Amino acid sequence: MPARSQALLGIVGFTGLIGLWWLLTRSSDELALGPRFAPEAAFASLVDIAGRPDLWQHTLVSLKRVLIGLGIAVALGVPVGLLAGTSATFAGSTGIAFQFLRMISPLSWMPIAVMAFGIGDHPIYFLLGFAGVWPILLNTAAGVQKLEPSWIELGRSLCASRFQLLLQVILPGVLGHVLTGMRLAIGVLWIVLVPSEMLGVSAGLGYAILDTRDRLAYSELMAMVMVVGMLGFGLDLITRWLSRRWIEA
Repeated sequence: MPARSQALLGIVGFTGLIGLWWLLTRSSDELALGPRFAPEAAFASLVDIAGRPDLWQHTLVSLKRVLIGLGIAVALGVPVGLLAGTSATFAGSTGIAFQFLRMISPLSWMPIAVMAFGIGDHPIYFLLGFAGVWPILLNTAAGVQKLEPSWIELGRSLCASRFQLLLQVILPGVLGHVLTGMRLAIGVLWIVLVPSEMLGVSAGLGYAILDTRDRLAYSELMAMVMVVGMLGFGLDLITRWLSRRWIEA
């Protein structure tokens, strides 16, 4: 399907989503909560808060936390994924343990993270790193296993050392899989971020949503939800663009 047609279908689908939102918040009862969450009220609040400096402060704080969490996930996931992909012994001995840990919701670690790291950014970094490491680790390992064996044999025939094989053959060969894992990880991190930022911090998008709820500012709450969605969509677009650029290169 042409890109233009895909974009048009996407716009139609998103317009339908807004229409469904509008229908679900209709009510003739003046005391009903529905109209306070309506799209027209949310868009008006979005325009209002867009000019406030605190929105940009919350956004930058959240983006910083996501980048640090992603960095932790990459720093752990890529080396362990390379090891799992190249060593059948390591993969066999850790496979069940990794799958077990992967299936534990990151949010279930919240009380333990607070007890271990205290209140502040550090438990958030732990939760985000734990949430993001698995897509990167598993995609990296899968990328190593899908490498053409002839590439490795060619490197060995040229007397390349293990380090040279890693840098010049394996890493370039799995980078596309690593980027795919990072894209999936960013989606998971963005989902985990908002509840994580309700752990007693004083800034961030999750904190801002909690603050609007406490102030009963329902239209602002929906506006903040829209901000979270738009930023997450933008991050996904960037990672998709990077993946396409690498594949085309």
